[in-house]
Amino acid sequence: MNGDADTRGAPKPLVLENARVVDPARDLDAIGTVIVADGVIQAAGPDAAGKAAPSGAEVVNCAGKVVAPGLIDMRVFVGEPGREHRETLRSASKAAAVGGVTTLITMPDTEPVIDEPALVDYVLRRARDTAIVRVHPAAALTKGLEGKEMTEIGMLKEAGAIAFTDGRKSIANSRVMQRMMTYAREFGALIMHHPQDVTLADGGVMNMGETASRLGLAGIPVEAEIIMLERDIRLAAMTGGHYHAALISCGESADVIRAAKMRKLRVSAGVSINHLTLNENDIGPYRTFFKMSPPLRLEDDRRAMVEALRDGTIDVIVSSHDPQDVETKRHPFAEAADGAIGLETLLPAALRLVHSQDVDLLTVLRAMTTRPAQLLGLDGGTLTPGAPADLIVFDPNTPWVLDKADIVSRSKNSPFEDARFQGRVERTLVAGRTVHPYSGRHS
Repeated sequence: MNGDADTRGAPKPLVLENARVVDPARDLDAIGTVIVADGVIQAAGPDAAGKAAPSGAEVVNCAGKVVAPGLIDMRVFVGEPGREHRETLRSASKAAAVGGVTTLITMPDTEPVIDEPALVDYVLRRARDTAIVRVHPAAALTKGLEGKEMTEIGMLKEAGAIAFTDGRKSIANSRVMQRMMTYAREFGALIMHHPQDVTLADGGVMNMGETASRLGLAGIPVEAEIIMLERDIRLAAMTGGHYHAALISCGESADVIRAAKMRKLRVSAGVSINHLTLNENDIGPYRTFFKMSPPLRLEDDRRAMVEALRDGTIDVIVSSHDPQDVETKRHPFAEAADGAIGLETLLPAALRLVHSQDVDLLTVLRAMTTRPAQLLGLDGGTLTPGAPADLIVFDPNTPWVLDKADIVSRSKNSPFEDARFQGRVERTLVAGRTVHPYSGRHS
């Protein structure tokens, strides 16, 4: 489905009793009840326990399992249109539902690029017809993702684009970026940029340092990210535009964002779950599923990302779901494509930070629910009465191992293959309708 509510018949009312209700929007983490009817939250929290169940409701004893808002993933690459063999909106939405993601923000890196209103409309219509979770397309900042000519932000936003980005690509031309920020400000549009100086990163395939030297691989310095991020922050200050650093990966980048927030600039930042839970040593014997952009960094940088999440410098956690097939990954490390899938493992991997007591559950969930909703202007990301009934039920303590055969995504390039997790989604609802577990073959 697209961003609008499902128009099929109303789902059966639902009462989730004896649940650990976690709602970051209200700083709520307490045992209580969640009542869903007519596709919206009717009540959620300790005070809902004494309320009568709606007529004909399904009543479930959650036995202390967590009920939380559905996750909102702000960085999802799909193959449709143009590379459906890697991922379709349908298959991505099924993978999302398994992982507890109820809203996808899709990137414009498709064939053709999503840089015209008709193509935004195409994605929305395909999502309405084939997807089982909400889908909001982000449109390109520049035509063809070439970094030269601005797209028509006003028309694209009117067509339904929720934000603007060049996806995997960075805009090198500062004048173009300055004009984009100024233009976007007039339409109240969010710019999401991948900060990387392509000239400094050119030829690099992993983090520059001792490990790269030992593996005989060309490195990408952290300065490639920091320099571009510092430029973007200065342009945000100059234009007053709403700027979101799509991905940061090192401690100095966190310092740049932290300083910008102290200046009250309209700046936010995201981090991929990979950069919160993995480091460059995980590449091991040239494992291409760990080849990403930005590259996995030092353990000190990973720790800095965790600290930046904990103190609020980092606003959102994303999967950076980027399906690649064997034709792009089964190569020597230096020649393999960047990217890893992550919709199904976003929450389980994030729970590693909770179980290690690095970050509390409210903070982790806030970065995947409330904050993305706030940045994007969405109604979801909360269990507040009246909000859309997009929610998940999960046991944070269930142990399991990711088996490649069980991956729902069409592509299987997960850095967490055979990894052990503790915590798994048991039920996902979108607009009050259960979309996981679901019946039928994966597609």
